[in-house]
Amino acid sequence: MNDSGLALKSKETPPGERENAVPQNSRTDARLAYAFLRIVLGVNILFHGASRFLGQHDAFLDYLEQKMAHAPLMPTALLPLFAAVLPWVEAGIGLLLTLGLLTRIAILAGSMVMIVLMAGVCLVQDWNTAGLQLIYCLIYFILLSCRERNFYSLDGWLRKISSPTSPRSAGLMISK
Repeated sequence: MNDSGLALKSKETPPGERENAVPQNSRTDARLAYAFLRIVLGVNILFHGASRFLGQHDAFLDYLEQKMAHAPLMPTALLPLFAAVLPWVEAGIGLLLTLGLLTRIAILAGSMVMIVLMAGVCLVQDWNTAGLQLIYCLIYFILLSCRERNFYSLDGWLRKISSPTSPRSAGLMISK
């Protein structure tokens, strides 16, 4: 009953769901935080790549050759190919992350790039850079582990419009 004496109709929450209930604000905040982290990483990686192929590509190759010159087990003949491909891979991964499109694939591809980059900096014993790269690895880990929060993204929008329960998806259904 409320103050006016009228009985209020209440929804009874089943016992198992009370403990698992997440306030709407918390869920929204978690989704916003995920979007922020994904977009910030995406912009960072996008411009890592774009600045290398739009800027001075030769300077990037010179940097790699100088850095990797004394690395054991490093086939230096592959450095020009690596320097040519890496910027495009980074820009592609960064764009996908920024848009939230094919997010899982972008996170996994970015993680694989980090493995290659980490191997390189460890071969030249550049431990400061290796430590900084661990931060990127941690961010990729968080994004992959919390992917269920990837709501504010093109993936989330595509999932929403293609859901069988979505009123918008009724026009998208193709009968066989």
